[in-house]
Parts: sequence; structure tokens; C-alpha cells
Amino acid sequence: MRRSRGSPAPSTDLSSPAPSPAANLLSPDEIVRRTGTIVSADKVRAPRGDEALVASVIVEPGDAHEVAEIVRACEADRITLAPMGAARTLREIRRAPVSLGVSLCRLTRIIAYEPEDMTVTVEAGLSVGALNRSMESARQRLPVDPHDPDATTVGTLIAASHAGPLRLSEGTARDLLIGIRYVGHGGRLVHGGGRVVKNVAGYDLMKVMGGSFGTLGIITEATFKVRPIPEHYALASLSFDRAEEAFAIAHQLNDRFPLAHLEVLSPAASAASGLESKGHLLVGIAGSFAEISAVRDTIARMVPGMTIFENARATMVYARLRDFDITAPSIAAQIAVRPAELGGVLSVSRAEFIAHAGSGVAKLFLNDIDGQGVDTLARWREAARQAGGHVRVLHCKGSLRESIDFFDTPNEGALKLMRRMKSAFDPADVFNPGCFVGGI
Repeated sequence: MRRSRGSPAPSTDLSSPAPSPAANLLSPDEIVRRTGTIVSADKVRAPRGDEALVASVIVEPGDAHEVAEIVRACEADRITLAPMGAARTLREIRRAPVSLGVSLCRLTRIIAYEPEDMTVTVEAGLSVGALNRSMESARQRLPVDPHDPDATTVGTLIAASHAGPLRLSEGTARDLLIGIRYVGHGGRLVHGGGRVVKNVAGYDLMKVMGGSFGTLGIITEATFKVRPIPEHYALASLSFDRAEEAFAIAHQLNDRFPLAHLEVLSPAASAASGLESKGHLLVGIAGSFAEISAVRDTIARMVPGMTIFENARATMVYARLRDFDITAPSIAAQIAVRPAELGGVLSVSRAEFIAHAGSGVAKLFLNDIDGQGVDTLARWREAARQAGGHVRVLHCKGSLRESIDFFDTPNEGALKLMRRMKSAFDPADVFNPGCFVGGI
């Protein structure tokens, strides 16, 4: 791991206890004045919209060095902070705002793009959509497809482990990430990995920071492997009455073909994706025209009744599938189990769902829970636990937020390790405290 000159690495002593909660000693007006000495006054402001659910004051640093100065000031004055993109993820898991939101909206540079090496290095405030548009002329992309890529920053993509249907064929951000830079304890600028695919020595900070939800530091830069844009895309669709039959067909297709994505949708999810309000099996196929034709024809013989969408129709259904609005239902969660267990778990859950059948991941949701939200979530969690998986709440409305845990609680040994990791990386306990697993 490379780090700033004279700065120690994050402690590897995991025997220390978790840090005590930070106690903010400054009022919002004092925080504005304090941060106004680091960035220009017009870059410190009141929160807008969903930001108000995340932080009391917003600061917009212009580079990683300003981020570092802000972190040092926050640790000195015990000011809690949270890194922010569009605030869509943190608004759902923070029960109360932190004192300072560090918006990365000005960190949007593409630092290095090497089409021949198929790597790109970008600042964390750049959106996934903007990044992919910048590579279109070279027919390349970062093939991670979170909900609304234009509103998902690179930092959020990594820190919240966002992914969509393409996780089946392309993996997640963690699989494509080869280098990372973040600001950690003491305002240190910490580097992990590098800008070439073979440089993966040292701490595996890519995995440590992935899915950390801003609790260990502020990601400022990332380097990814990128991949060619497929020549063509088509979508095969089949309606069904019994979900277990759809999952059986899905597993057969996944075993035989290199599919781009593979989903089983409940009736409500189908309607939200622009399809008839019945259950649907969706099979994404990407590649050359010849490859798609061969796969399409074979699938048609294996599964009579399949409808094939191409061109604008296929793209529209895929986009609506990817961009399903989890904030519309009364409660929504993500479940992860072994792929072979997914169909049975969803049957027990008695929920509407978008199931990524080949990956063992699904979004569950219900629109009307009639005050049964706690029992509903308990049923989902027990079904996942029985299958060796876990559940994370993505959204819930009203007073239910105060009655539930957004993350499953791991076993005692794992939770102790996570608390010690928090202590090693954030001994001042200022980085987005209190909203992660076990209250970390």
C-alpha cells in the first residue's frame, strides 16, 4: 500500500475496541465558519432536498487535498461527516443527519484513460453515466449498471456496492476495481492498487472500501478495468403463472449459455418494467449479430413461446428493469442467497420481486403492508437465514424506519472483527457513524 509521505498506514492491530462515538462540539454556524477557512465560502451551504436527511451542513471540496483538510478539521473538533454523491443511499440508512456532508460534486475529472490497456482512472464524484459516455467513441464501457447511472457517482458505486442486471456477466464494481485512493484518519491520502491490471500488491483496500458505506474514509479516486461495448443486444421474454417453473427454466438457460443477464419478475415488477402484469422470465443476450442469432434460435427451440425484443424495445425494457424505483413501495429490501435457493426463498417471502436468477440476488418489495412491516421483514430475514443468506433493507416508509435494522446482524465473531476494523481505520469515529452493521 502506498501512502502520503510521513503518514502511517491504517493500523493492522485488530485487537483494539471500537471507538467511542464522536461528540460534535460546534454549532452548524461554527461548522460553516470552520470549513469556510478550507474552501471558498460559496462552497459551504445548507443541504438541498434529500441532503437534509443526511447532513446539517454541506461542503464541496475541489480536490483530494481539500478533502484531507476537512477530515483533519473534523477530527480535531469531533465533527461527524459523511461522503455524499446524490444522497440517495444515505438518506435511506441514516436515522439522523451527521454534522457535515462532504459532497464530491466537484471531483469529476477523468484523470487517465488508456483505451489500449482498457483502464480508466477517475475522480469519485463523476457519475457512472458520464464516465461511460466519455468512452463511447472507443466502444468501451464500465459494465456496472446501477439504478440511474447518471445519478450514481463512482464513489457511491464502490462504497454502497451498487450493481444491476449485468452483475451476472460482468460482475460488480469490486470485480473491475484495480486501484483506489481515499482520505482516511488524520487526513491521510491513502493509495491501494494501481493503474495497471497486474499491480494488486499490498492491502486489498479495494475490497475493504467496497461496501463500507463511507464508514472508513472518503473515496476520492478509482481505477477500473473497462470492457468493450457489445455489438448487439436482444432480450427474450416469457410470461409464466408459476414462479418455480420460471426459475427452473432460468437455471437451465444459465447453465447452457453465456447470458448478459437473467431475471425472474413478479407481476408488479413486470408492470414496472413495461410488460404485461404477469410474471416474466427475462433473458438478456449480448454479443455479435451471429452470436445472438445462434443463442436466440436455440433458446426458442428449448423454450417455446419466448418473445424476442430487439433494438429500442429491448433497450427500453432493460432500462426500466435497471432503474426500478425502490422508493415507491412501502418497503423494499435486497436478499442474497445461493442461486439454487433463490426461488424457494422468494416463495416463502410472499413478496413482489425482481430476481437476478443467475446471481442469487433479488429485490423484494411490497406496496401495502398494513402495519405489518416488522413482521414482514422478520419473515424475509428468517427465509434468508435458513438458506444461508442475508437481507439488507433498501427503503421503508414512515415510522417503520425507527423499528427496524437496515442491515442484518452478523455472528458475534464477525461483528467484533468489523468493529475492530472500524477502530483501526477511524479511531476518531467521525466517518458516517451509527448507520452501518451493528450500529458501526
